[in-house]
Amino acid sequence: MTVTAQKSPSIRSSLTWQKRVSSVLGYTALLLLGFFFLFPTVVMIVLSLQPDETLITQDMGSIWMFIPRAFSLQNYADVFERVDFPLAFGNSVLIVGLTIIFGLFFNSLIAYSLARIQWKGRNFVLAAVVALMIIPFEAIAVPLLKVVNEFGWLDSYHVQIIPFIADAFSIFLFYQFFIGIPKDLEEAAFVDGASRFRMYWQIVVPLSLPVFATVAILQFIFKWGMLLWPLMVTRGPQFMPLPLAMNTLYGQAPFLWGDRFAFAALMTLPTLAIFLIFQKWFVRSVASSGVKG
Repeated sequence: MTVTAQKSPSIRSSLTWQKRVSSVLGYTALLLLGFFFLFPTVVMIVLSLQPDETLITQDMGSIWMFIPRAFSLQNYADVFERVDFPLAFGNSVLIVGLTIIFGLFFNSLIAYSLARIQWKGRNFVLAAVVALMIIPFEAIAVPLLKVVNEFGWLDSYHVQIIPFIADAFSIFLFYQFFIGIPKDLEEAAFVDGASRFRMYWQIVVPLSLPVFATVAILQFIFKWGMLLWPLMVTRGPQFMPLPLAMNTLYGQAPFLWGDRFAFAALMTLPTLAIFLIFQKWFVRSVASSGVKG
């Protein structure tokens, strides 16, 4: 007993030391991983503030691409001079905003019907939604272009909105969240005479704000940077979104890296702002999905 008592403090000290080492290694790994994902954004912002194109070329590949040696907003001013940035930004906000708003409503309704209502063909539709998730957009872009061309939708806002309102991945995320919500409240509302839509709107939606935020963020990231479809369906600057305007800038002479970095920074800032605004709900949705799965 005496020997065991004498060894206990040393054992506890060893365990404490191991925990500290493990914590230090864990935090170091997380810091390195965070740096790995953040350094392209840091480089983009730092080089966009460099006033001299020669200085930008020299700083690439050196430590100075993380540390600004000069500050200037000239590259940002050049972006507004070379392309109609306000128009392209407004087009992107309108297209992405309406797509997300209508998508949240209709995709959540579809998911609610799959999660709560038993109807003929439900299992087939659910299987089709899962199957559609693995089909890349590039595989259906040309057939979809032919369809919208037959409708006379080319070079318009709605050709960039309507085809992307229904989204299989969003429906699946809503469905996974809805089936985890207890049915007790809905059953009580049903007894009181509430309709299905009222149960969806007044009970399910308030309980599902985290998944709504998650879907909104993911769809914003996907739609905000979409280039292929606008390139196929727009013919002029009137309906041109930001990715297509950036592609136009890339094809214009003079080919200046500072202007390109500045445009990329201007495109990235709204995405970061959206994530920071909805970060709490996004993390809460991910955490709740992890607990359920």
